[in-house]
Amino acid sequence: MKQTVRHCPTCEDEIIGRTDKRFCSDQCRFLFNNAKKREDKGERLIQKINAILRKNRSLLKQASPEGKTTLRRELLQLAGFDFRHFTHLYRTKQGNTYHFCYDYGYLQLEDGKVLIVSWQPYMEKG
Repeated sequence: MKQTVRHCPTCEDEIIGRTDKRFCSDQCRFLFNNAKKREDKGERLIQKINAILRKNRSLLKQASPEGKTTLRRELLQLAGFDFRHFTHLYRTKQGNTYHFCYDYGYLQLEDGKVLIVSWQPYMEKG
């Protein structure tokens, strides 16, 4: 039985080994998949948004190491906080809406301040 010669899509070297093997080495497989991700504009958008969400969470955590504090909204903005990006909302029975970046959130208060909180087990819906 004659075998067909297969070539690596990354470097064009001959592939030796299993019949279902697609790349000649792990390095070629990594290079191929990384190039594919760079081409995907949607993937870049996701990475950009995730970076913003991580930064927002980090700023909330730095501002509230004890888990709950109040500060002026402008301080977060000056530090680079992006109020347009958050992971989820939490509405209380009183009608307050907290915007969360993973496990840290904030409530916008009327006087230009924000109340920063960390997620507590008692906040979970049950």
